[in-house]
Amino acid sequence: MTHDLLLALVTFAFVSSITPGPNNLMLMASGANFGFRRTIPHMLGIGLGFTFMVLMVGAGLVQVFDAYPVSYTVLKASSVAYLLYLAWKIANAAPIREKEAEGRPLTFLQAAAFQWVNPKAWAMALTATTAYAPTQSLNAILVVAAVFGAINLPSVSTWTVLGQQMARFLTNPRRLTMFNWTMAALLVASLYPVLWPA
Repeated sequence: MTHDLLLALVTFAFVSSITPGPNNLMLMASGANFGFRRTIPHMLGIGLGFTFMVLMVGAGLVQVFDAYPVSYTVLKASSVAYLLYLAWKIANAAPIREKEAEGRPLTFLQAAAFQWVNPKAWAMALTATTAYAPTQSLNAILVVAAVFGAINLPSVSTWTVLGQQMARFLTNPRRLTMFNWTMAALLVASLYPVLWPA
C-alpha cells in the first residue's frame, strides 16, 4: 500500500469512526446513563467487532450479497428492526435512581454482534475494503483492518466520555428522560440513508 493510499485510509477511518452514527449515539447514551467504566465492554465490542467485520468483508463476504441479492434485503430489514428496538430501549432507560439496579449497558458480545446489523458499519467496511484494498490481497485487507482497529476504539471512546460529562447535567430524571428520547430519535434518524438511499 502506497504512502498516499495509507494516509487516505487513515483519514477515512478517523472521519467515519468519529462522526455520529448508531455506535456513537449508543455510546453517548451509555456514557450518560452508566458511566465510562461500565461502558468499556461496549466500546471494546465495537472496536474489535468492527475490525473482525472488516476482515470478513474483505475476505469475500460481499460476494455472498452479489450471489444472493435477497440476503442483502434480509440484512437491511433486520438492521432496521434491531435499531428501532435499541432506540426504544434507550428512550426507556431507567432513571438515575434506578439505573444501578435495573439498567445494563451492552455487553462485549452484544456490541460486537451489533456491527453486523449496523448500516453505518456495513457502509464503512464495504467502502474501506473496496476503495483502500483494491487488490483484495490478504496483506491489503490486514492493513485496512489494522488501521480501523487502531483508530476506531479511541474515536468511539470520545463519545462515551462526552456522554459521561453530560451526565453532570442530567441528574434530574426529567432531563435524563429528555436526553434519552433525543438520543433515541437521532438513532432512528440515522436510518434515513438506509431507508431512502440517494
